[in-house]
Amino acid sequence: MGNDLNQEAEVARDLRAAELVVGLDAGGTRTRALLAPARASGAEGGRVLGEGAGGPGNALTVPPAQLVEHLVEALAAAVPDSARARVVAVAGGFAGATSASPDDPGSVRARTALTAALDRLGVPAGRLGIWSDIEAAFASAPGTPADGLALVAGTGAVAMRVTDRRATTTVDGDGWLLGDEGSGFWIGRSAVRAALRMADGRGPATLLALSVGRALGVPGECLPYEEVSSYDGEGAESDGSHAPEGTPPFSWPPLHREAYRMHLLPAVMAEPPIRLARFAPLVAEAAQRQDGVAEAILDEAAAHLADTVRALKPRPDERIVATGGLLGPEGPLTARLHTLVPTLDWVPDGCQGAVALARLDHGRRL
Repeated sequence: MGNDLNQEAEVARDLRAAELVVGLDAGGTRTRALLAPARASGAEGGRVLGEGAGGPGNALTVPPAQLVEHLVEALAAAVPDSARARVVAVAGGFAGATSASPDDPGSVRARTALTAALDRLGVPAGRLGIWSDIEAAFASAPGTPADGLALVAGTGAVAMRVTDRRATTTVDGDGWLLGDEGSGFWIGRSAVRAALRMADGRGPATLLALSVGRALGVPGECLPYEEVSSYDGEGAESDGSHAPEGTPPFSWPPLHREAYRMHLLPAVMAEPPIRLARFAPLVAEAAQRQDGVAEAILDEAAAHLADTVRALKPRPDERIVATGGLLGPEGPLTARLHTLVPTLDWVPDGCQGAVALARLDHGRRL
Protein backbone atom coordinates (compact mmCIF):
# COMPACT_ATOMS: atom_id res chain seq x y z
CA MET A 1 0.00 0.00 0.00
CA GLY A 2 2.80 2.40 0.92
CA ASN A 3 4.59 1.86 -2.38
CA ASP A 4 1.36 2.47 -4.31
CA LEU A 5 0.76 5.72 -2.46
CA ASN A 6 4.34 6.82 -3.10
CA GLN A 7 3.99 6.07 -6.81
CA GLU A 8 0.71 7.98 -6.99
CA ALA A 9 2.35 10.94 -5.27
CA GLU A 10 5.28 10.85 -7.70
CA VAL A 11 2.95 10.74 -10.71
CA ALA A 12 0.91 13.65 -9.31
CA ARG A 13 4.14 15.61 -8.79
CA ASP A 14 5.32 14.92 -12.34
CA LEU A 15 1.93 15.90 -13.77
CA ARG A 16 2.52 19.33 -12.22
CA ALA A 17 5.91 19.55 -13.92
CA ALA A 18 6.46 22.49 -16.23
CA GLU A 19 7.01 20.42 -19.35
CA LEU A 20 5.46 17.15 -20.64
CA VAL A 21 5.67 15.14 -23.84
CA VAL A 22 3.35 12.71 -25.61
CA GLY A 23 4.28 9.67 -27.67
CA LEU A 24 1.81 7.93 -29.99
CA ASP A 25 1.94 4.53 -31.67
CA ALA A 26 -0.74 4.57 -34.38
CA GLY A 27 -0.89 1.16 -36.02
CA GLY A 28 -3.25 -0.77 -38.21
CA THR A 29 -5.18 -2.23 -35.27
CA ARG A 30 -5.16 0.46 -32.58
CA THR A 31 -3.64 3.75 -31.45
CA ARG A 32 -1.85 4.11 -28.12
CA ALA A 33 -0.73 7.32 -26.42
CA LEU A 34 1.66 7.83 -23.49
CA LEU A 35 2.24 10.98 -21.43
CA ALA A 36 5.66 11.43 -19.81
CA PRO A 37 7.94 14.12 -18.35
CA ALA A 38 9.88 16.07 -20.96
CA ARG A 39 13.08 15.52 -19.01
CA ALA A 40 13.86 12.18 -17.50
CA SER A 41 16.98 10.43 -16.36
CA GLY A 42 17.90 7.14 -14.78
CA ALA A 43 14.99 5.03 -13.58
CA GLU A 44 12.52 7.84 -14.30
CA GLY A 45 13.17 7.53 -18.02
CA GLY A 46 10.41 5.00 -18.31
CA ARG A 47 7.86 6.73 -16.06
CA VAL A 48 4.38 6.86 -17.58
CA LEU A 49 2.10 9.62 -16.32
CA GLY A 50 -0.91 8.74 -18.44
CA GLU A 51 -1.93 6.38 -21.20
CA GLY A 52 -4.84 5.93 -23.54
CA ALA A 53 -5.96 3.88 -26.50
CA GLY A 54 -8.13 4.44 -29.56
CA GLY A 55 -9.02 2.84 -32.86
CA PRO A 56 -6.75 2.11 -35.85
CA GLY A 57 -4.26 4.80 -36.86
CA ASN A 58 -2.97 3.84 -40.30
CA ALA A 59 -2.60 7.21 -42.00
CA LEU A 60 -3.22 5.79 -45.47
CA THR A 61 -6.16 3.46 -44.88
CA VAL A 62 -8.20 5.07 -42.07
CA PRO A 63 -10.54 7.82 -43.36
CA PRO A 64 -9.33 11.26 -42.18
CA ALA A 65 -12.34 12.00 -39.95
CA GLN A 66 -12.10 8.61 -38.26
CA LEU A 67 -8.35 9.02 -37.80
CA VAL A 68 -8.92 12.30 -35.95
CA GLU A 69 -11.51 10.63 -33.70
CA HIS A 70 -9.19 7.73 -32.89
CA LEU A 71 -6.37 10.13 -32.01
CA VAL A 72 -8.67 12.25 -29.86
CA GLU A 73 -9.83 9.14 -28.01
CA ALA A 74 -6.27 8.03 -27.20
CA LEU A 75 -4.97 11.50 -26.34
CA ALA A 76 -7.92 12.45 -24.15
CA ALA A 77 -7.41 9.38 -21.99
CA ALA A 78 -3.64 9.88 -21.72
CA VAL A 79 -3.47 13.62 -21.03
CA PRO A 80 -5.63 15.04 -18.18
CA ASP A 81 -7.26 18.42 -18.75
CA SER A 82 -5.02 20.03 -16.13
CA ALA A 83 -1.84 18.90 -17.91
CA ARG A 84 -2.67 19.70 -21.52
CA ALA A 85 -1.30 23.23 -21.56
CA ARG A 86 2.13 21.97 -20.45
CA VAL A 87 2.70 19.55 -23.35
CA VAL A 88 5.76 20.85 -25.18
CA ALA A 89 6.32 18.09 -27.76
CA VAL A 90 4.33 15.33 -29.43
CA ALA A 91 5.74 12.53 -31.58
CA GLY A 92 3.56 10.10 -33.50
CA GLY A 93 4.68 6.87 -35.07
CA PHE A 94 2.08 6.17 -37.78
CA ALA A 95 1.56 3.16 -39.98
CA GLY A 96 1.50 4.49 -43.52
CA ALA A 97 3.75 7.48 -42.76
CA THR A 98 7.49 8.15 -42.84
CA SER A 99 9.85 10.77 -41.47
CA ALA A 100 11.97 10.61 -44.63
CA SER A 101 9.61 12.81 -46.65
CA PRO A 102 7.25 15.39 -45.12
CA ASP A 103 5.40 15.52 -48.44
CA ASP A 104 4.65 11.78 -48.38
CA PRO A 105 0.82 11.37 -48.56
CA GLY A 106 0.69 9.30 -45.38
CA SER A 107 2.85 11.81 -43.50
CA VAL A 108 0.69 14.72 -44.66
CA ARG A 109 -2.48 12.93 -43.53
CA ALA A 110 -0.93 11.99 -40.19
CA ARG A 111 0.22 15.53 -39.45
CA THR A 112 -3.13 17.02 -40.47
CA ALA A 113 -5.10 14.57 -38.32
CA LEU A 114 -2.81 14.88 -35.30
CA THR A 115 -2.87 18.69 -35.48
CA ALA A 116 -6.69 18.62 -35.59
CA ALA A 117 -6.88 16.22 -32.63
CA LEU A 118 -4.51 18.32 -30.52
CA ASP A 119 -6.41 21.52 -31.38
CA ARG A 120 -9.70 19.94 -30.34
CA LEU A 121 -8.26 18.95 -26.94
CA GLY A 122 -6.48 22.23 -26.34
CA VAL A 123 -3.02 20.65 -26.42
CA PRO A 124 -0.43 23.07 -27.85
CA ALA A 125 1.35 21.38 -30.73
CA GLY A 126 4.71 22.83 -29.74
CA ARG A 127 7.20 20.49 -31.34
CA LEU A 128 5.24 18.03 -33.52
CA GLY A 129 7.07 15.06 -35.07
CA ILE A 130 5.67 12.54 -37.55
CA TRP A 131 7.48 9.22 -37.90
CA SER A 132 6.68 5.80 -39.23
CA ASP A 133 5.45 3.27 -36.71
CA ILE A 134 8.57 1.22 -37.50
CA GLU A 135 10.92 4.11 -36.72
CA ALA A 136 9.12 4.59 -33.42
CA ALA A 137 9.35 0.87 -32.64
CA PHE A 138 13.08 0.91 -33.38
CA ALA A 139 13.53 3.83 -30.99
CA SER A 140 11.74 1.81 -28.28
CA ALA A 141 14.71 -0.51 -27.91
CA PRO A 142 16.88 0.03 -24.81
CA GLY A 143 19.11 3.07 -25.18
CA THR A 144 16.98 4.63 -27.96
CA PRO A 145 19.32 3.46 -30.74
CA ALA A 146 19.89 5.69 -33.76
CA ASP A 147 21.16 3.11 -36.25
CA GLY A 148 20.38 -0.52 -37.06
CA LEU A 149 17.67 -2.72 -38.52
CA ALA A 150 13.99 -3.05 -37.70
CA LEU A 151 11.71 -5.99 -38.45
CA VAL A 152 7.93 -5.96 -38.11
CA ALA A 153 5.98 -9.21 -38.34
CA GLY A 154 2.30 -8.89 -37.54
CA THR A 155 -0.58 -8.74 -39.97
CA GLY A 156 1.99 -7.49 -42.49
CA ALA A 157 5.76 -7.88 -42.68
CA VAL A 158 8.52 -5.39 -43.44
CA ALA A 159 12.16 -4.74 -42.58
CA MET A 160 13.97 -1.41 -42.63
CA ARG A 161 17.45 -0.04 -42.20
CA VAL A 162 17.39 2.92 -39.81
CA THR A 163 20.11 5.56 -40.05
CA ASP A 164 20.15 8.56 -37.70
CA ARG A 165 16.69 7.39 -36.51
CA ARG A 166 15.17 7.59 -40.01
CA ALA A 167 14.32 4.68 -42.28
CA THR A 168 16.59 4.72 -45.32
CA THR A 169 16.03 1.30 -46.94
CA THR A 170 12.88 -0.83 -47.00
CA VAL A 171 12.48 -4.52 -47.80
CA ASP A 172 8.98 -5.93 -48.45
CA GLY A 173 6.04 -4.31 -46.70
CA ASP A 174 4.44 -4.49 -50.14
CA GLY A 175 0.96 -5.39 -48.90
CA TRP A 176 -1.13 -8.53 -49.08
CA LEU A 177 -1.36 -8.57 -52.88
CA LEU A 178 2.33 -8.23 -53.71
CA GLY A 179 4.32 -9.09 -50.60
CA ASP A 180 4.26 -9.23 -46.79
CA GLU A 181 5.87 -12.66 -46.99
CA GLY A 182 5.93 -14.50 -43.67
CA SER A 183 3.30 -12.20 -42.19
CA GLY A 184 0.11 -13.08 -40.34
CA PHE A 185 -1.77 -12.60 -43.59
CA TRP A 186 0.65 -14.90 -45.44
CA ILE A 187 0.30 -17.58 -42.73
CA GLY A 188 -3.50 -17.29 -42.68
CA ARG A 189 -3.74 -17.54 -46.46
CA SER A 190 -1.47 -20.57 -46.39
CA ALA A 191 -3.82 -22.20 -43.87
CA VAL A 192 -6.83 -21.78 -46.16
CA ARG A 193 -4.85 -22.99 -49.15
CA ALA A 194 -3.76 -26.09 -47.22
CA ALA A 195 -7.39 -26.80 -46.31
CA LEU A 196 -8.49 -26.51 -49.94
CA ARG A 197 -5.61 -28.67 -51.14
CA MET A 198 -6.62 -31.40 -48.73
CA ALA A 199 -10.24 -31.11 -49.85
CA ASP A 200 -9.51 -31.52 -53.56
CA GLY A 201 -6.82 -34.16 -53.11
CA ARG A 202 -3.74 -32.11 -54.02
CA GLY A 203 -2.39 -31.88 -50.50
CA PRO A 204 -1.86 -34.00 -47.39
CA ALA A 205 -4.22 -34.39 -44.46
CA THR A 206 -4.08 -31.53 -41.98
CA LEU A 207 -5.97 -30.33 -38.94
CA LEU A 208 -6.22 -26.98 -40.68
CA ALA A 209 -9.04 -28.27 -42.90
CA LEU A 210 -11.07 -28.86 -39.76
CA SER A 211 -10.18 -25.66 -37.85
CA VAL A 212 -10.43 -23.33 -40.88
CA GLY A 213 -13.75 -24.91 -41.88
CA ARG A 214 -15.16 -24.42 -38.42
CA ALA A 215 -13.94 -20.81 -38.27
CA LEU A 216 -15.72 -20.07 -41.56
CA GLY A 217 -18.98 -21.73 -40.56
CA VAL A 218 -18.81 -24.80 -42.79
CA PRO A 219 -21.57 -27.21 -41.67
CA GLY A 220 -20.33 -29.98 -39.41
CA GLU A 221 -21.42 -32.78 -41.73
CA CYS A 222 -19.09 -31.41 -44.43
CA LEU A 223 -15.97 -31.39 -42.24
CA PRO A 224 -13.32 -34.12 -42.22
CA TYR A 225 -13.13 -36.41 -39.19
CA GLU A 226 -10.76 -39.01 -37.88
CA GLU A 227 -11.47 -42.56 -39.03
CA VAL A 228 -12.94 -44.36 -36.00
CA SER A 229 -15.52 -47.09 -35.54
CA SER A 230 -18.29 -44.55 -34.96
CA TYR A 231 -18.43 -43.66 -38.65
CA ASP A 232 -21.42 -44.96 -40.58
CA GLY A 233 -21.29 -46.40 -44.05
CA GLU A 234 -21.17 -42.98 -45.70
CA GLY A 235 -18.23 -41.83 -43.60
CA ALA A 236 -20.16 -39.38 -41.43
CA GLU A 237 -19.42 -39.37 -37.72
CA SER A 238 -22.26 -39.48 -35.20
CA ASP A 239 -20.54 -37.07 -32.80
CA GLY A 240 -19.40 -34.06 -34.84
CA SER A 241 -17.99 -32.29 -31.78
CA HIS A 242 -14.91 -34.52 -31.58
CA ALA A 243 -11.68 -32.81 -32.63
CA PRO A 244 -8.87 -35.23 -33.53
CA GLU A 245 -5.47 -34.96 -31.88
CA GLY A 246 -2.35 -34.75 -34.05
CA THR A 247 -2.80 -35.44 -37.75
CA PRO A 248 -4.75 -38.70 -37.91
CA PRO A 249 -6.16 -40.47 -40.95
CA PHE A 250 -9.37 -38.71 -41.91
CA SER A 251 -12.64 -39.96 -43.32
CA TRP A 252 -13.84 -37.46 -45.90
CA PRO A 253 -16.01 -38.79 -48.73
CA PRO A 254 -15.86 -36.98 -52.10
CA LEU A 255 -19.36 -35.50 -51.76
CA HIS A 256 -18.47 -34.00 -48.39
CA ARG A 257 -15.22 -32.60 -49.78
CA GLU A 258 -17.07 -30.91 -52.62
CA ALA A 259 -19.67 -29.49 -50.23
CA TYR A 260 -16.83 -28.19 -48.02
CA ARG A 261 -15.33 -26.28 -50.95
CA MET A 262 -18.71 -24.89 -51.95
CA HIS A 263 -19.19 -23.45 -48.45
CA LEU A 264 -15.59 -22.37 -47.82
CA LEU A 265 -14.84 -20.38 -50.96
CA PRO A 266 -17.83 -17.97 -50.76
CA ALA A 267 -17.15 -17.40 -47.05
CA VAL A 268 -13.55 -16.42 -47.81
CA MET A 269 -14.46 -14.22 -50.78
CA ALA A 270 -17.11 -12.34 -48.78
CA GLU A 271 -14.45 -10.70 -46.56
CA PRO A 272 -11.56 -8.33 -47.31
CA PRO A 273 -8.45 -10.38 -48.18
CA ILE A 274 -6.50 -9.03 -45.20
CA ARG A 275 -8.98 -10.83 -42.91
CA LEU A 276 -7.16 -14.06 -43.76
CA ALA A 277 -4.63 -13.01 -41.11
CA ARG A 278 -7.10 -14.13 -38.44
CA PHE A 279 -6.33 -17.75 -39.31
CA ALA A 280 -2.66 -17.45 -38.32
CA PRO A 281 -3.40 -18.53 -34.70
CA LEU A 282 -5.03 -21.69 -36.07
CA VAL A 283 -1.72 -22.60 -37.70
CA ALA A 284 0.13 -22.06 -34.42
CA GLU A 285 -2.38 -24.26 -32.58
CA ALA A 286 -2.12 -27.04 -35.17
CA ALA A 287 1.68 -26.88 -35.07
CA GLN A 288 1.60 -27.32 -31.29
CA ARG A 289 -0.23 -30.59 -31.95
CA GLN A 290 2.52 -31.71 -34.33
CA ASP A 291 0.51 -31.16 -37.50
CA GLY A 292 3.12 -31.49 -40.23
CA VAL A 293 1.46 -29.08 -42.67
CA ALA A 294 1.14 -26.36 -40.01
CA GLU A 295 4.75 -26.81 -38.91
CA ALA A 296 5.92 -26.49 -42.52
CA ILE A 297 3.93 -23.25 -42.94
CA LEU A 298 5.56 -21.69 -39.87
CA ASP A 299 9.02 -22.87 -40.94
CA GLU A 300 8.54 -21.27 -44.36
CA ALA A 301 7.22 -18.05 -42.80
CA ALA A 302 10.32 -17.77 -40.60
CA ALA A 303 12.53 -18.41 -43.64
CA HIS A 304 10.78 -15.60 -45.55
CA LEU A 305 11.35 -13.17 -42.67
CA ALA A 306 14.99 -14.20 -42.42
CA ASP A 307 15.40 -13.53 -46.17
CA THR A 308 13.77 -10.12 -45.67
CA VAL A 309 16.32 -9.24 -42.99
CA ARG A 310 19.26 -10.63 -44.98
CA ALA A 311 18.31 -8.41 -47.93
CA LEU A 312 19.39 -5.46 -45.79
CA LYS A 313 22.87 -7.02 -45.51
CA PRO A 314 23.18 -6.80 -41.72
CA ARG A 315 26.68 -6.29 -40.41
CA PRO A 316 28.06 -8.76 -37.85
CA ASP A 317 26.33 -8.22 -34.48
CA GLU A 318 24.29 -5.32 -35.89
CA ARG A 319 21.26 -4.56 -33.77
CA ILE A 320 17.96 -5.87 -35.15
CA VAL A 321 14.87 -4.60 -33.33
CA ALA A 322 11.76 -6.72 -33.87
CA THR A 323 8.12 -6.08 -33.11
CA GLY A 324 4.74 -7.56 -33.99
CA GLY A 325 2.61 -10.35 -32.59
CA LEU A 326 4.38 -13.12 -34.52
CA LEU A 327 7.69 -12.33 -32.81
CA GLY A 328 6.73 -11.58 -29.20
CA PRO A 329 7.56 -13.76 -26.19
CA GLU A 330 4.68 -16.08 -27.09
CA GLY A 331 4.87 -15.54 -30.85
CA PRO A 332 4.67 -18.61 -33.10
CA LEU A 333 7.75 -17.56 -35.11
CA THR A 334 10.00 -16.38 -32.28
CA ALA A 335 11.99 -19.57 -31.71
CA ARG A 336 12.10 -20.43 -35.40
CA LEU A 337 13.43 -17.02 -36.41
CA HIS A 338 15.97 -16.86 -33.59
CA THR A 339 17.70 -19.92 -35.06
CA LEU A 340 18.05 -18.01 -38.36
CA VAL A 341 18.57 -14.46 -37.04
CA PRO A 342 19.99 -14.78 -33.51
CA THR A 343 20.47 -11.06 -32.71
CA LEU A 344 16.82 -9.97 -32.45
CA ASP A 345 15.72 -7.51 -29.72
CA TRP A 346 11.93 -7.56 -29.29
CA VAL A 347 9.84 -4.51 -28.29
CA PRO A 348 6.05 -4.58 -27.75
CA ASP A 349 5.28 -1.41 -29.76
CA GLY A 350 6.48 2.08 -30.58
CA CYS A 351 5.02 4.05 -27.68
CA GLN A 352 8.18 4.36 -25.58
CA GLY A 353 10.16 5.11 -28.72
CA ALA A 354 7.74 7.89 -29.67
CA VAL A 355 8.16 9.39 -26.19
CA ALA A 356 11.94 9.28 -26.63
CA LEU A 357 11.65 10.93 -30.07
CA ALA A 358 9.44 13.67 -28.62
CA ARG A 359 12.03 14.33 -25.92
CA LEU A 360 14.80 14.49 -28.51
CA ASP A 361 12.79 16.93 -30.65
CA HIS A 362 12.15 19.13 -27.62
CA GLY A 363 15.81 18.98 -26.64
CA ARG A 364 16.90 20.16 -30.09
CA ARG A 365 14.64 23.19 -29.75
CA LEU A 366 16.25 24.25 -26.50
